[in-house]
Amino acid sequence: MSETIEAARQSYAEELRFTTRMRSQALLAAFATVPRERFLGPGPWRVKSPWGLDEYWTTRDADPRSIYHDVLVALDEARGVNNGQPSLWAFLFDRLGLAAGEHVVHLGCGTGYYTALMAELVGPQGSVAAIEIDAAIAERARVALAPWPQVAVARADGASASLEPADVIVASAGATHPPLAWINALTVGGRLLFPMTTTRGPGRMLLVTRRTQNAFAAHFLCDVGFIDFQGARDPEASRRLAEALKRDRGESVMSLRRDDHKEDESCWLHGDGWCLSCRDPIQTDAKWLRNASLEPRAPAD
Repeated sequence: MSETIEAARQSYAEELRFTTRMRSQALLAAFATVPRERFLGPGPWRVKSPWGLDEYWTTRDADPRSIYHDVLVALDEARGVNNGQPSLWAFLFDRLGLAAGEHVVHLGCGTGYYTALMAELVGPQGSVAAIEIDAAIAERARVALAPWPQVAVARADGASASLEPADVIVASAGATHPPLAWINALTVGGRLLFPMTTTRGPGRMLLVTRRTQNAFAAHFLCDVGFIDFQGARDPEASRRLAEALKRDRGESVMSLRRDDHKEDESCWLHGDGWCLSCRDPIQTDAKWLRNASLEPRAPAD
């Protein structure tokens, strides 16, 4: 039976490689080896596919091979909390480019399946801080992630938790805006990946990369639908995000600005202390340096 399950995992990983055009061999190996059933509880399982998102159905039995498909698996069906879509996360992780030795923060880790995949990618020399607000789910994650000593699970609110400097921050629930604590925690070269979602509708997955101390590249990767990230929701930001998405779905976004500036035509979505901008991030950095007057001026003759 174990060999059959291993074969099912390999086929599942190969199908994800094909459908998402996966480039990373390390990611392919992670999907082929991490046991998804470890993070789902005992079967039979309640599942739904991308083609039937309005209903769950029950697998015929508790054979783990049932969940090695591109399906959502319910963790808490009543609240709509699921183990996420494998093809979505395969696509995202491949473009996130996690590397061995990096420090990752996973906000809203659920029971930890995608946390384990990231732990495989950063390896034993890396580390993953997994944060989950739900106490019961956090405990399930702590038990399930025991084979990965580089992972530490904490029960906390990821929207307000104090974060150590991180190479990668991944959020698995939807925020209406980029919380400043997440942005501030990024190291130079660090990446923030989170679903930016409206209150009554879908959103888009945003990737922010800290190019220099003051320059942040930003662009949307794909359309997504996620449960809300409690504590990272603002009704006015949601309303303005919905209007901005109607304009061009965020295709013009190039950077995230942190400098103090008035809203102008280059601002795709202007917020309090942040702005998704159509400006090149290096132009933004140069403007910030001019305004901050970091270098002493030469005395006048």
